[in-house]
Amino acid sequence: MTPDELQSIIAAGLPCEHLEVAGDGRHWSAVIVSREFEGKRPIQRHQRVYATLGARMHTDEVHALSMKTLTPAEWAAQDHQS
Repeated sequence: MTPDELQSIIAAGLPCEHLEVAGDGRHWSAVIVSREFEGKRPIQRHQRVYATLGARMHTDEVHALSMKTLTPAEWAAQDHQS
């Protein structure tokens, strides 16, 4: 799986304002910004992303995924210049 493929899978199952995915084919990191995260605790946000990946999280397709999950307001409050 490529970063673009994983990004497409997440985007197909979760409306995102911003989505960045990087990784080596097994170990991934993602920055995911979605209105669906509003009012949810971090664990609930991660569970929502895992739900979009389904069985891929239980096979070796996505061995590990480190996520930064943000609402649009949280994303806007960060400095994206660095």
